[in-house]
Amino acid sequence: MKKTPIQLIEELATLDVAALQKRYAAFFGKETPCAHRQFLFRKLAWHVQAKAEGGLPASALELAKSIALDTPLRIRILTNAGRQRAGKPLDHSCTTTIEPAHDARTPLPGGLIVKQYRGRTHVVTVLDDGFQYEGCRFSSLSAIAFAITGTKWNGYLFFGCTKEKTNGRK
Repeated sequence: MKKTPIQLIEELATLDVAALQKRYAAFFGKETPCAHRQFLFRKLAWHVQAKAEGGLPASALELAKSIALDTPLRIRILTNAGRQRAGKPLDHSCTTTIEPAHDARTPLPGGLIVKQYRGRTHVVTVLDDGFQYEGCRFSSLSAIAFAITGTKWNGYLFFGCTKEKTNGRK
């Protein structure tokens, strides 16, 4: 009889660190450098649930990516864990940021930009390599603003995308 996700998680809760490390290796196909029981249990339980329920929705992944943009990250090489326990300085650490792959003033690909202009609602879809408006592909927002108004506009200004956004906030 196949076990339900709840039964599998309850079973994981009863295991010790060595057994959790074995389950981790079997599930992920690699040894874990971690010996923290709670971390191993939570990671395995999350993946059991994600496998049964389908994982994170696309909207949650998009939110996580937008939060991660421009956030300083501390990257630590695994050997530093042993150095830290021994009280030695962490020689192999560095700080970096994730550079955004697109202009931060526009939504991520798949997002929409909505503009009310002269009593009409104009909806633009953001694509990986441009924009789509009324079934046509455009390379810039300025080209769409020109198609709507008949005059040259800065596309970001016309659509109200003028302020740089950081982590989803103005």
